[in-house]
Amino acid sequence: MVNRLAHAQSPYLQQHATNPVDWWEWGEEAMAEAARRDVPILLSVGYAACHWCHVMAHESFEDEETAGYLNERFVAVKVDREERPDVDAVYMEAVQAATGQGGWPMTVFLTPEKQPFYFGTYFPPQPRHGMPSFRQVLEGVDKAWTGRRAEVGEVAARISKDLAERASVYAVGSGIAQPPGDAELHGAVVELTRSFDERRGGFGGAPKFPPSMVLEFLLRHHARTGSEAALQMVRRSCEAMARGGIYDQLGGGFARYAVDATWTVPHFEKMLYDNALLLRVYLHLWRATGDEQARRVALETADFLLRDLRTPEGGFASALDADSLDPASGKTTEGAYYAWTPEQLTEVLGEADADLAVRLFDVTGTFEHGTSVLQLPHDPENMDAYRRIREQLFEARAQRPAPARDDKVVAAWNGLAIAALAEAGALLERPDLIEAAERAADLLIAVHLTPEGRLLRTSRDGIAGANAGVLEDYADTAEGFLALYAVSGEAAWLQLAGELLDLVLLHFADQKSGALYDTADDAEQLIRRPQDPTDNAVPSGWTAAAGALLGYAAYTGSARHRTAAERALGIVSTLGARAPRFTGWGLAVAEALLDGPREVAVVGPVGDAGRAALHLAALRSTAPGAVVAVGEVGDTEVPLLAGRPLLDGKPAAYVCRHFVCERPVADAAELAERLRGK
Repeated sequence: MVNRLAHAQSPYLQQHATNPVDWWEWGEEAMAEAARRDVPILLSVGYAACHWCHVMAHESFEDEETAGYLNERFVAVKVDREERPDVDAVYMEAVQAATGQGGWPMTVFLTPEKQPFYFGTYFPPQPRHGMPSFRQVLEGVDKAWTGRRAEVGEVAARISKDLAERASVYAVGSGIAQPPGDAELHGAVVELTRSFDERRGGFGGAPKFPPSMVLEFLLRHHARTGSEAALQMVRRSCEAMARGGIYDQLGGGFARYAVDATWTVPHFEKMLYDNALLLRVYLHLWRATGDEQARRVALETADFLLRDLRTPEGGFASALDADSLDPASGKTTEGAYYAWTPEQLTEVLGEADADLAVRLFDVTGTFEHGTSVLQLPHDPENMDAYRRIREQLFEARAQRPAPARDDKVVAAWNGLAIAALAEAGALLERPDLIEAAERAADLLIAVHLTPEGRLLRTSRDGIAGANAGVLEDYADTAEGFLALYAVSGEAAWLQLAGELLDLVLLHFADQKSGALYDTADDAEQLIRRPQDPTDNAVPSGWTAAAGALLGYAAYTGSARHRTAAERALGIVSTLGARAPRFTGWGLAVAEALLDGPREVAVVGPVGDAGRAALHLAALRSTAPGAVVAVGEVGDTEVPLLAGRPLLDGKPAAYVCRHFVCERPVADAAELAERLRGK
């Protein structure tokens, strides 16, 4: 027996296709059914790699008795938050406002008019830890719906009104403030030092999430100002994460977060967006300092993306699950694929190398059942032995049942991966990484881009989904295309980025204030139009768009795009000082704006060694938000290259900043020195 979700494209929804629950996908049909039957809607939101989503599914949604009660009294709607971030954002805000916390699975009860009136996250099958059981919640909601309908309607209307009014706050504020200046950016660094964990890296206590966007801001701030405090926060955090259990010491790549403050015990799901963002951070740390560990982690993370997340069509899958089958117990458990016992090490390596591996990877019983996640507390003394042991363990682990993969392709996250891989391929001289970035970009164009030029958010198996792209899809895809142009010099990528950004200004921007919305003006109308300039697991669409607009303006000289970027950054002046941990990408873009951004145009014949050296020197610049154009003399497709002759018959580089251009240079070392200037 299967339900309606058997026909869904989302792997998460398909995981629930055999539930006895009579699930519906989000849409007007489900709302109409609830209205016809005069019953409330149970909205359940999660994603494929969510551990507690799986737990609640096994405990409640697979239970025949619970499903029967649910089907009789509710219309049950299942949503993949990665497919519909707009639906998730609107109702998550309601959950957080009502309960003081949020997370997934998210459980919300709605009227047939989509108005929420009762909220929660995970509910157990029996009451425990002060939580009611899921059945008790269902019974309580049903009792209220049938016995106190007027009260339920009043609550739902009030909550919906409160949510709708929240949207106007950002629209008004962003139109007043100016982009952050030096004082505001310095103040954000000072505020970050207050929550920085000097001993263990990162910010705050447990759980700890990789602060990718904040680290990018701190790297740019160091590059612009020379702040050692900013650089040290990046160094300490990156080293601690790379040595901890959150990093896959055998296969590369990072888990979603650590449940403790020491980066030891990960929540084992591995997300595309985390690894794309962290790849870029480690790459930029190596670029700034020459740190060999950072270079190694960047390369290993890039290889993880290509090996484990690349789809046959050339895109990148969303995630690897946290759970996998443990052959010893026959049960599906979190982290079974990654954890080791000393006995398992001996079985693979033999006693001598196993003893070395125990010390090398700190295998001391991380978990209650005697297994350990691998860490690397210190650099190996014998690198040959380390490489041999690592390779043997990796090959042995590959024989274990692997975690499931959510193989849908999300446009925004692929944009982040395209940018990271393109830069890594150029800086680390790995042309295969650039080729992978180009292939993923080709997939977005061929599958996600409609004939009208609009983006669709997801695809799977080369077939696009029906959901419209949101702001982050347009912004991050444009960012990826700009990065591809910088490394390849192919003007088509710049043109495509501009077309996407023009759609951002047309459909996502408030024309009066410059504020940006997460959904287009012609998207499905929810109880409010979602809008959030703060970072979550990824850069906010708002500030990601500001960054792409600023970069595109530097290439083209477009005052319209630069003005839009500056107006969008106004909100960062307000939020950056109060909450820099949640405004990292906006602060990073503000660093680029304050620095110029620096515009570098390299001209010379294709294949000329001098041009290649100048190009690489420009790409290796740490100048915040530096934009790099490369082409032949007489190139008219890219305005930044226009009117740039050779220098005494040699390839030349031109550097412009704050609307002023310096004299051209033909020597790569001189160009590098010039771009290091504050």
